[in-house]
Amino acid sequence: MTEHEDTELSLGALRKRIDEIDQELLALLNARAACAQSVAAVKQAEAPDTAPIFYRPEREAQVLRHLIERNEGPLSDDRVTQIFRQVMSACLALEEPMEVAYLGPEGTFTQQAALKHFGEAVNCRSFVTVDDVFREVAAENCHYGVVPVENSTEGVVNHTLDNFLTSSLRICGECELKVHHHFMTLDDSAEIQKIYAHQQTFGQCRRWLDTHFPHVARVVVSSNAEAAKLCLSEPNAGAIASEVAASIYGLMIRARKIEDLSDNTTRFLIVGRESVGPSGNDKTSIIVSTHNHSGALFKVLEPFHRHGISLTAIETRPSKHGMWSYVFFIDFDGHGSDSNIETVLSEIDQDVLEVKILGSYPRALRA
Repeated sequence: MTEHEDTELSLGALRKRIDEIDQELLALLNARAACAQSVAAVKQAEAPDTAPIFYRPEREAQVLRHLIERNEGPLSDDRVTQIFRQVMSACLALEEPMEVAYLGPEGTFTQQAALKHFGEAVNCRSFVTVDDVFREVAAENCHYGVVPVENSTEGVVNHTLDNFLTSSLRICGECELKVHHHFMTLDDSAEIQKIYAHQQTFGQCRRWLDTHFPHVARVVVSSNAEAAKLCLSEPNAGAIASEVAASIYGLMIRARKIEDLSDNTTRFLIVGRESVGPSGNDKTSIIVSTHNHSGALFKVLEPFHRHGISLTAIETRPSKHGMWSYVFFIDFDGHGSDSNIETVLSEIDQDVLEVKILGSYPRALRA
């Protein structure tokens, strides 16, 4: 037998084994889907007069975290997370197809974050503004909404934070997405007279723009996907957007990865109407309105230090209720049901005007 024939036999045996494994996987996937349908039936039977909650963010986070902890490769943790996210998404769709609102139009990073967090089996609905996303979820036209809240280069998205001042929605989860910006035009011969992008994107690509287009007008629009759309009718305009947006709107990418920092990452919040139970690795977000006197912020922060609770973010925004009056957005480790968190919040509440709990939710998976 020649070496070539021996190799062909080995490949044939391996391919046969792959076919066998695929059949086993198919049977297991359908068994999992059937189990998900049974779960839906049990939930419906337990509460026949109310709409059951099929999506449990804390349960999903626990499943993914346990899979990562037990992963022995060769698949990376990131790949395992992606695969099982899609499996869970498909199974959940058998229980109840979910409607998810996101800041559009189609092709935004927010849409990518929605698909990363919920999987491909959800129905994603595009809205023009962050206000629209909050309104649609509050009106129960969508189960959840996805909005940007913070970028590692440019900081917080203030408009998202401001919506929480008046909204009754709760934070149900978070998603982190590595963001790469590309410069694109309708064709490669365009003489650029203006560049469209979201305000935060201009900040994230400042050095590249100052080097290549220092004197070209930079026009702020509601999203990078909207910037890409505008290029279709303006041959002398450029846009900064994602590769997905370039593909959707048929634009030519003329420069790739123009962001100033290679690890540029945006954090997105999942907003909904229900509280989320503890997953074992959680964050809590609150708004604190303080008295306007010396030491007010110290009285808010000191109990966290005393009880050993790590703060992950603190932002200040105008309260909208008087000149030079402010509120503090604070994120910290732990779930609102933890005894030490309950103690801290109780202590803070005695020294401030108001504490508003925005939600406790699973930390974003870093895989």
